[in-house]
Amino acid sequence: FAANGDGNDEAGSPKDPIKCAAAAAQGNGTVTMRFLGIVLAISCGLILMVSASLAQTVSCASSETQIEMNACAEQDWLAADDALNAVYAEARAVLQRIDAELPEDEVGAVINLRDGQRAWVTFRDATCAAEGYMMHGGSAEPMVIYGCRARLTLQRAEDLAALAQGY
Repeated sequence: FAANGDGNDEAGSPKDPIKCAAAAAQGNGTVTMRFLGIVLAISCGLILMVSASLAQTVSCASSETQIEMNACAEQDWLAADDALNAVYAEARAVLQRIDAELPEDEVGAVINLRDGQRAWVTFRDATCAAEGYMMHGGSAEPMVIYGCRARLTLQRAEDLAALAQGY
């Protein structure tokens, strides 16, 4: 492209790919954006199908490729998350009973559990994203993040189990 000083090539089309896409969308934006949305939806659907298929067929005891190790790390995290959800429900039930015995102006155990859990999820995700930077941009980055999430989720499940058992 030979720039003519206004950011466009000789034919008057933008040199910058983002400006080019924006210029293409200006003529018939609704159709272009709708088309891009359909292409994106189809692409995401295909990726999810391949991912789900891989997750069902990987033998984690003998995983050898990075894709398999990533899938196994994700499975470990999902299993830990299921365990956490079960323990959270137990802890919530215990705290509901405590709240039920308190005067109305002192109730707050369940709300504090919920707020604490939401804050913990934010902490976990940020901590694991930071840990993932050890392999940032590499094929092992998802494995590091999932491994971190599994580890922290299991620790949180132990903490909530202790809460549910009344220490």
